[in-house]
Amino acid sequence: MRSAIFDQKNQEIQTNERWALQSDRLLRCALGPQSPEIIARAGAMVAYQGQMDFAYQGSGGGMKLLKKMATGEGANIMRVRGQGEVFFANQAEHVFLIQLEGDAITLNTKSLLAFDSSIEWDIRSLGSAGAGFFAGGFFNLFLQGQGMVAVTSDGPPLLLDCSQQPTYVDPQAAVCWSANLTPQVKNDFKMGSLIGRGSGESFQLGFHGPGFVVVQPSEGAPVVTTS
Repeated sequence: MRSAIFDQKNQEIQTNERWALQSDRLLRCALGPQSPEIIARAGAMVAYQGQMDFAYQGSGGGMKLLKKMATGEGANIMRVRGQGEVFFANQAEHVFLIQLEGDAITLNTKSLLAFDSSIEWDIRSLGSAGAGFFAGGFFNLFLQGQGMVAVTSDGPPLLLDCSQQPTYVDPQAAVCWSANLTPQVKNDFKMGSLIGRGSGESFQLGFHGPGFVVVQPSEGAPVVTTS
């Protein structure tokens, strides 16, 4: 049997690393009896080898779950434990690994792929103004501690420095940003105009201060609004 699908470049990359990119769109995580669980985006598992247990739990317990129920935001997650390898991907988006070393980062919940369970996390609000006009961007995921985080970008990302001047980002395009930055919701929606309603043309997240914001070259699925 012959086919380009059997080329070496398409075969599993054997490594002793716990987190390893198999390609720029596919992540492999190794788990063992003594290794901590992995918290992943629900539905992100595309394959696994060995014995795995997947426990779905919404977006967390207690106040985390209440925040999601009240806002419709947040990421549905699953806890993964077992022995073997599990492969994660999401809509063929680009995957990037971020090593936290006691520091913190904030993610758009849509950009979450997976992270070590040793990392502390919480869903945080950016405010409620204008929440009826667009979905996403008001409740995001705060991660802090020691461990690995995997994020996705719908296309090659752009890293913007927010320290020199104010930076405004479509909330659907924001991937992640420095945890020390508190974005402000900016509303440019003009009554009587339907152009851009529910998108970055009417609402942006404003960042200014020492830090960065990562932007993807996509606004994701269109936001549907009703009168």
